[in-house]
Amino acid sequence: MRLLKRGSRLLFLKLSIGLGSLWMLYLASHLDTDKVSGFTRSHSWLEYTDEDGGPEKVCNCSGILQRDQESLEQAKLLTLTKTFRKRIQIPDEFYINETRDCRNFKLRRKYLTFPLSKEEEDFPLAYSMVVHHKNFERLLRAIYAPQNIYCVHVDKKSAPSVTSAILAITSCFPNVFMVSEAVSVVYAGWSRVQADLNCMADLYNASTKWKYFINLCGQDFPLKTNLEMVRMLQSLKGSNSLESESLPAEKRWRIHYVHNITDGKIKTTKELKKPPPFNLPIKSGSAYIVVTRGYVGSVLKDSKIKDLTNWFKDTYSPDELIWATIQRIPGVPGSKWPSRKYDQTDVNAFARLVKWAWHEGSQDSESAVYPECQGNHVRSICVYGAGDLQWLLQNHHFFANKFDTATDPIAVFCLEKHLRHKALAETMSH
Repeated sequence: MRLLKRGSRLLFLKLSIGLGSLWMLYLASHLDTDKVSGFTRSHSWLEYTDEDGGPEKVCNCSGILQRDQESLEQAKLLTLTKTFRKRIQIPDEFYINETRDCRNFKLRRKYLTFPLSKEEEDFPLAYSMVVHHKNFERLLRAIYAPQNIYCVHVDKKSAPSVTSAILAITSCFPNVFMVSEAVSVVYAGWSRVQADLNCMADLYNASTKWKYFINLCGQDFPLKTNLEMVRMLQSLKGSNSLESESLPAEKRWRIHYVHNITDGKIKTTKELKKPPPFNLPIKSGSAYIVVTRGYVGSVLKDSKIKDLTNWFKDTYSPDELIWATIQRIPGVPGSKWPSRKYDQTDVNAFARLVKWAWHEGSQDSESAVYPECQGNHVRSICVYGAGDLQWLLQNHHFFANKFDTATDPIAVFCLEKHLRHKALAETMSH
């Protein structure tokens, strides 16, 4: 019965995507070319203006991006005021009510409902979005393009109102869908991997057109336009881009002992694990990846990888191990040899830019990897503030983590404006 239900949902999804593609072809063939040319020249109505922001619109984003001290101090003071912190909270009911009329919702929120270039249209991407709060909408809007496809996984522990709000948003788009099987995500547990695996399967079965898979969480935000990502992916020539390094000694306990979930938390037992199947070398990496459709196909179909997947289920934080290990298995599309010579760090990979507290410092320090966090830290990870933006945009990464619009939406607001302006400016150069 479950398989029948899942099959019906995937069939519906394929039909929705197909109809969406036909609609884009219809528009392309029926729009007056002179009007389209004029429209391309003026995209003013799609630009984000101060009127599109909330309380954060009083900030000077141009000054913030240039690290103007007065603009940065104003932004910092604003985030500390109780009135501001109260006003930036968006109730779940807002999105439920706004999406009752999907056409007006997309117009008001200025979604890009057409491909900005032929180059992007011919290179669709697939996204897995594992989220647990409504701030998902700003992330979706920032990365949305009609040729791409998006699977949304909402943590089963999320409040019903949050799930309803996200479901209401996804229902407005033919190429955005809820995962067929959601799980309750436990920090550092297998369920985080399972959430992505479920979206991988749904995306793989829903469309054969997409070229690369990118997974996100709700506190990610893009640093690149869709066109920039497409061109950087094309430069990979079929390779993957993700952190994959030799497992350091201080992390070996994660795979040496059996771990169980008890009362919603992961616990380390004294039971030793058996060695990994086929004596595969376990690599260290990140939960976040940029991989080809072929890599995803191997994850879902290869019997050796399925055995490895089962072995990882009782390890600690397998999301930071499994993708990095698969990346070094010979024969996996886009993979690299296991030799240490092919190790790739998080700093060099495209996938994610994260600031860890112990790697922060001044540029003249041999141990520092990046400048000090201008926001605050959660679990030793920088939650970016407005003062981090200039540095963030100087890097080659597709996305950065973490942002928190519930406490400081200024960094996201300025990034939104910058990326939308850049994306529209790119159309002028075609």
